[in-house]
Amino acid sequence: MDYEASLDRAMDAVPEFSTSDERLQLPDPAAQRDGAFTRLTNLGNIAEELSREPDHLHRFIQRDLGTSGKLEEGRARYSGTFSSDDFATTIDRYVEEYVTCSECGLPDTRLVRENRTPMLRCDACGAFRPVSKRRQRQTDQERSAVEEGKTYEVRISGTGRKGDGVAQRGDYTIFVPGASEGDEVTVYIENVSGNLAFARLAEP
Repeated sequence: MDYEASLDRAMDAVPEFSTSDERLQLPDPAAQRDGAFTRLTNLGNIAEELSREPDHLHRFIQRDLGTSGKLEEGRARYSGTFSSDDFATTIDRYVEEYVTCSECGLPDTRLVRENRTPMLRCDACGAFRPVSKRRQRQTDQERSAVEEGKTYEVRISGTGRKGDGVAQRGDYTIFVPGASEGDEVTVYIENVSGNLAFARLAEP
């Protein structure tokens, strides 16, 4: 048997192996505004598709978005206003760090711990590596978007549960008693908690 015939037989015996993650088809994040909060109603479904624990994904989302939240029965609620695109971007980061194999690019991985170190084991190619740490995000600008003791010009875009006006500045949600939707006002920031800020109308 000549070389080319032997090579053809060998290639026929090799199973097909894809280096794409086309099999990972996640549902679009379903975001719903709820006053000063945003609900991610299908977090459980997304975690199931990723073969990861919902609580693990939930905690990652909180860290990545710089907010606090609560998870109940596969539905999550986060402080602040976030869009479906915001959640999709964060979930993409989660997939890159905790799901996709860095060697073959496939999502056929398991998250395990070895000596308290989170490891990613790939069932497709056999790679076994520590979970890669993301580069530190540049959040200084976002954090300085709203500071206590300063005044800002804002537009009231909604109304909170207690009737306070609600404005957005960067990643911050600002509550302004006495302001109505559509108003453009100057506010004085009295307190900042996480990405929530509490203000009063500034003196004219």
